[in-house]
Amino acid sequence: MLLAALVETSVAVRSTRSRTAKVDLLAAGLRAAGADEVGLVATYLAGALRQRRTGLGWRTVGEVRVPPAEEATLTVTEVDTAFATMAQISGPSSATRRRDTWADLLARATGDEQDWLRAVVTGEVRQGALDSLLLDAVAKATGVPLAAVRRAAMLAGSSAVVAEVATTQGEDGLAAIGLAPGRPIRPMLAGSEPDVEAALLRLREQADGAHGVEVKLDGLRIQAHRVGEDVRVYSRSLDDLTERVPAVVDAVRALSVDVVVLDGEALVLDESGRARPFQESTTKGAALVPRFFDLLHYDGVDLIDEPAHVRWEALDALVPADLRVERLVTDSAGDATAFAARALTAGHEGVVLKGSHTPYAAGRRGAGWIKVKPRLTADLVVLAVEWGSGRREGKLSNIHLGARDPQSGDFVMIGKTFKGMTDAILAWQTERYLALQTRTDGHVVHVRPEQVVEIAYDGVQRSTRYPGGIALRFARVVGYRDDKSPAEADTIDSLREGLG
Repeated sequence: MLLAALVETSVAVRSTRSRTAKVDLLAAGLRAAGADEVGLVATYLAGALRQRRTGLGWRTVGEVRVPPAEEATLTVTEVDTAFATMAQISGPSSATRRRDTWADLLARATGDEQDWLRAVVTGEVRQGALDSLLLDAVAKATGVPLAAVRRAAMLAGSSAVVAEVATTQGEDGLAAIGLAPGRPIRPMLAGSEPDVEAALLRLREQADGAHGVEVKLDGLRIQAHRVGEDVRVYSRSLDDLTERVPAVVDAVRALSVDVVVLDGEALVLDESGRARPFQESTTKGAALVPRFFDLLHYDGVDLIDEPAHVRWEALDALVPADLRVERLVTDSAGDATAFAARALTAGHEGVVLKGSHTPYAAGRRGAGWIKVKPRLTADLVVLAVEWGSGRREGKLSNIHLGARDPQSGDFVMIGKTFKGMTDAILAWQTERYLALQTRTDGHVVHVRPEQVVEIAYDGVQRSTRYPGGIALRFARVVGYRDDKSPAEADTIDSLREGLG
């Protein structure tokens, strides 16, 4: 498949706000790919590279300028080969050799292809082709039921793999993708409600009876896999964290089991056992300890399709209480509310209510898990930063906040804040944003939209000052979320729901 055809599809997807039209365009792009390249095409249509790191820096990408090719001859496979070569370059003069390889690739690309290549390297292919859209497109392109596509994506941990299998083997091939201990799966996520009673009401609409109320820990989401004595620990984005969490590895290895997959959190505790702030969990060398809340596989038996109460029973039998997230199973709104109050008093974020009959399902924030936090918070993306004055002179201070537009894939500015920043945060973010800067406009440093920040606020109000048409009241920084990608930021639509 020619890169030109893929770039044309990407431009068309970006040009429409219609979800249906985006899916149709993506599906057509997948159909145009050969069976041996559909996985790669799926990755590129999602605006990503197969190589997690290429070694190309922002400066090199911006500085290297070569005349574009007059004719489109470059294939997607040749592009992938070039990036794979760059990723493998190491040793003396590696930067020069990588720069030369990048220049050679650009020389074979047309003007539009060069623009796309620069954008995909820097993560700026903003076309709204989020993962859920791509999975919808895989289903449409192959005729495989969407439920089968989503389930396979959860278990394979890769939309590209699912696109390839669906194309070449159909629904039977996807059905053969199972939970493989040692290979991370996509985590189940929670929806949200303003209070415990509202969350319980939603769960009762699905099933009567008692449901689970768990403490919501403010740590790093982890997934622990053990096969024999080998233990691997993965993040919510499926990155390998094993070397960073020796206490988690030791805890899992001490369990009386040969093969297991556990879901939970890793966090820092003080001497009294009280949870420390999230930022301490992300600090290099932090002493992270595990707290597990779900059991997905146990000695040859997959549990993901079992109702939650079955998984809880198995988890409680296997994992000691001091390594589990505290849970109350109740049908009483009063008891659930009291449990939530105790969790807050203990310094936790809030609670997560979980349907006792809910299977484990990833990919969307469904109604089976519902988080309740007393303060309003949003995960937003930093678009620009202003140089500070007075005590903050010489530091990047006031951050411009963007919410994700699920239709366009762009980020819409909804406000600014300089509140909640400690001296340590100011020092860190100055270094961070100078590394991400794309241009300057007076005292404003514009940055690549890569950094997620958790913002607390007191409400949402209409505003003509910002492009999003809304503003957050009394916005302040809770902390930076390096465990989340920009694609996981809150949407402008969800924030608009908070308008009075």
